[in-house]
Amino acid sequence: MINVKQLSSTSSTFWQELESLIEWESVSDDAVFGVVKDVLHQVKVRGNDALIEYTNKFDRMNVKSADELEISKSRLQQSYDSIDQQSRELLSKSADRIRSYHEHQKQDSWGYTEADGTMLGQQVTPVDRAGLYVPGGKAAYPSSVLMNAIPAKVAGVEELIMVVPTPDGVVNDLVLAAALIADVDRVFAVGGAQAVAALAYGTETIPPVAKIVGPGNIYVATAKRMVYGTVGIDMIAGPSEILVLCDGKTDPDWIAMDLFSQAEHDEDAQSILVTPDKSYLDKVNESIERLAPTMERAEIIKASLAARGALIHVKDMDEAADVVNFIAPEHLELSIEAPEEYVKKIKNAGAIFMGRYTAEAIGDYCAGPNHVLPTSRTARFSSPLGVYDFQKRSSLIMCSPEGAAELGKIASPFARGEGLTAHARSAEYRMKN
Repeated sequence: MINVKQLSSTSSTFWQELESLIEWESVSDDAVFGVVKDVLHQVKVRGNDALIEYTNKFDRMNVKSADELEISKSRLQQSYDSIDQQSRELLSKSADRIRSYHEHQKQDSWGYTEADGTMLGQQVTPVDRAGLYVPGGKAAYPSSVLMNAIPAKVAGVEELIMVVPTPDGVVNDLVLAAALIADVDRVFAVGGAQAVAALAYGTETIPPVAKIVGPGNIYVATAKRMVYGTVGIDMIAGPSEILVLCDGKTDPDWIAMDLFSQAEHDEDAQSILVTPDKSYLDKVNESIERLAPTMERAEIIKASLAARGALIHVKDMDEAADVVNFIAPEHLELSIEAPEEYVKKIKNAGAIFMGRYTAEAIGDYCAGPNHVLPTSRTARFSSPLGVYDFQKRSSLIMCSPEGAAELGKIASPFARGEGLTAHARSAEYRMKN
């Protein structure tokens, strides 16, 4: 039996219980912090020598020269040719949909001219070079390659550097094929904190980037946190999350499987069902008990649901929206009638899957929107990875003589009021004409 927590909004301690349920600290312990700090320093100071040393140590490789770390374009082509036709078609179709969606996110420069001739605007430019971290070894995430690389390319990033660990020399052909399809420029067989350090600081072989994106283990996440400021990063991701809001009219087996779709990631993943129909919770609970033993990752699912899962009863759909906005889930399914209207009540969610036929799993692979999403309540203030993450905005200001005179009348006394005389006189010089 799986003891999934059941909460009710009628309880006087409901909100405290809810906050305790969703609490997650992704901080590294001192041991991890110490290891990562040393790795970052060594790669920064010693470059390729440190990179080779750590790669051989942590990934059980036997690299003699840094040149051996680069995976050539011909090797990417070889991987693409080696996978079956169906896999090639799936990767290409998914890539096309992701690219099409992200084309709509691209921002253009803009400007306008005021009556006195002063021009104001914004220039939008891509980052020069971006780094993509892809997990390796037993895990294979070609979808992650597509989701991270394609927005960068749509943004106009000139050079995209991908790093992927290859423990014991094991190369995943699906991942390399995805890199070819997504037009990744260079690929290196390195991983862990040492790969993040190489991307942040550069080595004799791997050039430094302006932004690092992509998921990784606790060492990778800690390294990304520590190099932030030297480079930009996408986010520090916590465990996977799904919140299903259902009115009680969807097949409970569907909802149970949707909850499993996140629970199967790992024991820390979180799956929550919210409904105003109390009897429906029992139906879904029965489906969970019946279907869980049939899953390949049954033990992980059971552990995840028991530790962090919840079935929540609310009084009505308005209160359900309050609960959703408080939790700010990574993935939100609105398995309800007329989701187009109800979605207007939702303020905080990474991705919203609307209607009974829209499974979260579709978004992971091929719907089009990005699957790199804010977790651990960060959807309250952040957004999915997108083209805008690889674009920078510069303000444009060009004063006409008349504009300089008029704006100077504001800037000069403002500056003097702040005690910044040089600021004031700099503006005043332009006023004299």
